[in-house]
Order: sequence, then structure tokens, then C-alpha cells
Amino acid sequence: MLIDTHAHLDDSRFAADLVGVLERAAAAGVVRVLTIGVDLATSRAALDLAKRFSQLSAVVGIQPNHAAEAEPTDWDAIVALSRDSHVVALGETGLDRYWDRAPFPLQEDYFDRHLSLARQIGKPVVIHCREAEADVVRMLKAEFDRQGPIRGVMHSYSGDLATAQACLAMGLHISFAGMLTYKNAENLRAVAKEIPPGRLLVETDSPYLAPVPVRGKRNEPANVSHTAACLAEVQGLPPEELERITTKNAQDLFGLSE
Repeated sequence: MLIDTHAHLDDSRFAADLVGVLERAAAAGVVRVLTIGVDLATSRAALDLAKRFSQLSAVVGIQPNHAAEAEPTDWDAIVALSRDSHVVALGETGLDRYWDRAPFPLQEDYFDRHLSLARQIGKPVVIHCREAEADVVRMLKAEFDRQGPIRGVMHSYSGDLATAQACLAMGLHISFAGMLTYKNAENLRAVAKEIPPGRLLVETDSPYLAPVPVRGKRNEPANVSHTAACLAEVQGLPPEELERITTKNAQDLFGLSE
């Protein structure tokens, strides 16, 4: 039994066969998929999907690379969506210095909005971080110092151990995607080995980051089993134990029913 904690099932690459995608996920033991918004339109789409398919839950927010595209009223609409019972988290939010799509102060503003809203409504945050680890830790630390432990997850983690430990100390979970399985990811596997099992999550980030042995193909939630198997080996745990632990972690963090 597995939970894919991060997928983008509103993506056009799933339009023709989404039912089949979900059937394959169920056949692979994936009992729940979190489908994630990156702007207002995709957040609305994620919520619509979660209302249509009982296997899905939604996460709504404005991703840092889309912050500059947001209309003045978009944030208020996200706030309204966030209170729906099908929405289990805010995001994805965070910071990104890899893509130059939004001014960094604007990214910081939206990240802070998500963190504050998450506190207000009692839901966790899903955090994107690309080449901005020091900045993310800085903002999380300021929030932690003001308000205490932060419920959330560093999604598709690719950073170093020091960053992971700083996030763990503030209460966050660490989620690994298909990158963990790549031949050149020895350093990432070394980080994953050090994460306490009680803070681990797994994801696909579908349709991106397909794991070995399906790398290069469109990714889908069923493939989270490959990442989980790799993570179990790295952690020195039987696969079924890793599955049990990560599933319980996801249920507890996101308030999912068994």
C-alpha cells in the first residue's frame, strides 16, 4: 500500500487515459494520489479531479515560477479553494533560483502567504525548492521562530544533508521522487539513508522524473513503487515495511483516511 504524495494529473499528457492511469496505480497498490496545483487554473483542475475520483486529494497554490503570472485576484481565489474538504495541503509553494520566471521578492511574498494561510487553516505546505536551499531555510526558520514547528514536506528532495536536517529540525517531512533511482544519484541516496523513517514520503511528480526502470517515459503514479523499492534498499528496510511507514506518514501529515 503506497501513497503518491505529488503528481500533476491535470497535465494534458493524462487527458486521454486518466482512468487507465488511476487503474494502474490501484493495481500497483497506490491507494491515494495527491494531485497538485501550480497556479489558479491548475489548482481548480486539481480540486475538480479530487471531487471526481475518490482515489485523489487536491493541493492548491501558486508555484514560485508562476507567481509573476498571477492576477491580483488569484490569491483570494486560492484562499477560497483551500478551505474545501478535498484540499489536504497548500502548494506547491517555495522558491526557485534555477528558472528566471518571477522576481525573487515576489516568490518570497507568495511563499510567506502560503505559510501563513497553512497556519490559519491547519493544513500542511508542499514546498518546491530549486537552487534556493539557503533562502528556503532562511524563510522557514523565520516562520519557525515566530510560530513553532511547520507541518509540511520538502517535495522531490534533491538538496544536501545539512538542508534536510535543518528542515527536519523545523518539523518538516522529506519526500523523494524518481531521481533517487538514477545511476548518478549516489549523493542523494546517501542523504536519503540519513532521514528518519518517520519523516519519509515518496512521490512521482508525474508526469515528470520517471524512475528507473521507466526513465524517459511519461511518469505516472503506479511508478512510485520503483522509488519506494529504492528507498527501502537505501534505508535497509524490507519493502513492505517502507511502504507501511511512508503510507502512515502521509496519512498523518495530510489527514488522509486509511
